[in-house]
Amino acid sequence: MFTIATWNINSIRLREGLVARFLQEESPDILCLQECKAPVDKIPLTRFAELGYTHIVARGQKGYNGVAILSRLPLEDAGDRDYAALGHARHVAARLENGVVIHNMYIPAGGDIPDRQVNLKFGQKLDFLTEMRDVFHADRPERSILVGDLNIAPREDDVWSHKQLLKIVSHTPVEIEHLLAAQDAGGWVDVTRQDIPSGLLYSWWSYRAKDWDAADKGRRLDHIWATPDIASAAHGSRILRPVRGWEGPSDHVPVLASFDL
Repeated sequence: MFTIATWNINSIRLREGLVARFLQEESPDILCLQECKAPVDKIPLTRFAELGYTHIVARGQKGYNGVAILSRLPLEDAGDRDYAALGHARHVAARLENGVVIHNMYIPAGGDIPDRQVNLKFGQKLDFLTEMRDVFHADRPERSILVGDLNIAPREDDVWSHKQLLKIVSHTPVEIEHLLAAQDAGGWVDVTRQDIPSGLLYSWWSYRAKDWDAADKGRRLDHIWATPDIASAAHGSRILRPVRGWEGPSDHVPVLASFDL
């Protein structure tokens, strides 16, 4: 059995201490980070290795993006893909010794206006999702786990107000349609909702809220998916809401799941 966590850390160097605290308190076997905002050689690997996370597969970028997989379990680099030809470090894959492949994804946020005609970033987001769909159609994944900040809250109970967010980027019908098409193409199972099938569930709260906890205007942007051949082995899904209240937090919190594999 192993436990995997995903967390948009919003700067690995700025929040090195929070990552270390999380690793010490929760001890996941694997931690997938997004928005590291650092070249790989600037990631504080020594501190994480001291905590037992001696294996890493990462793609970095100065100041933006960046994805990393920290692991206590041996793993090998399984490559990456430059989705939508953006030149961004938004995907990296690793293979565990048992053959399970982990995809760590950071889908573009998409800017503020949900119209690709006036907002280049929104078009890039849709193109990224379309390529994900096409890749999964062409080579249907097996024994795989996909995690990350997918920057879309697909269900009505994944946001604080479905009606008020219908025209807000991350919950618009066109984004949800694109995400579900990619999910369907790979047969991916939403592990979090397999474990917690109903009820409001969030992994992100805006920095703009003066009191995020009281306002509780959250969205579930961070996801753990698994292919059908291993989805039934998943259990124990959790979203660590209290981490949003740590000092100097990311606006995202860790999402975890365990797999009996």
